[in-house]
Amino acid sequence: MSGRALSFGVVAEAYERFRPGYPVELFDLVVAYAGRPVRTALEIGAGTGKATRLFARRGVAVTATEPDGAMLAELRKHVPAGVGTVQAAFEQVRPDRRYGLVYAAAALHWTAPVGRWSRMAALLEPGGVVASFGGPVQLADPAVEEAVRAARSPLLESDEVPSPDGTPPGNAMQWPGTELQRSELFTGVQQHVIERRLTMTAREYIGLLSTISAYLVLPVREQQQVFRRVLEVLPETVDLAADITVHLARLRDEP
Repeated sequence: MSGRALSFGVVAEAYERFRPGYPVELFDLVVAYAGRPVRTALEIGAGTGKATRLFARRGVAVTATEPDGAMLAELRKHVPAGVGTVQAAFEQVRPDRRYGLVYAAAALHWTAPVGRWSRMAALLEPGGVVASFGGPVQLADPAVEEAVRAARSPLLESDEVPSPDGTPPGNAMQWPGTELQRSELFTGVQQHVIERRLTMTAREYIGLLSTISAYLVLPVREQQQVFRRVLEVLPETVDLAADITVHLARLRDEP
């Protein structure tokens, strides 16, 4: 697991405060795809429980896994009673039980690619569903986006996480749908986009940036310089495009 993947615990409280949650439309989409009640779920890389709450508050028995102890401690403050928690990376989760749903919220790209889908399959009930969802929170105004990029570039050229399998941004099917389509373990791969627009103050947006791995791995002095430079070019409030891209697939029946 990369240093960027393990960088979030130092800002667990900021992650909880500034990262947006997930809308009920996402839950409805997953359940409609499943075509049956989703009673149990395993969450990969649960962070502070933004997605955990969405499913647990609607009657799903969620087991949330998260490798970072600080993130997991923050999660436990916010999720409903009854949510199971396990401090473990996905690769450390033992397949000693199976779930109707295995999902990851903005976390699947941090898992090891080798054996990813066979591990997933081993954790699913027959006909079980895998869901991966997330997406960048981007400045909606191109002029503001360009000003931020210019302000940031001397210290940080890009804050994006590249596609794990190299799929170009304009491709009709994005990762991990591309890998799921190639896997013989899954079928019925779908990609959906839930449109979402947010508004934040400039300082809240800096708070959001402080939870993004590209900034977290910078030396503290450079990190502070970047935030100062970005804040100087922001208007008082910023509009954000925060669309959620959802990938769904079903465990293929054994022959």
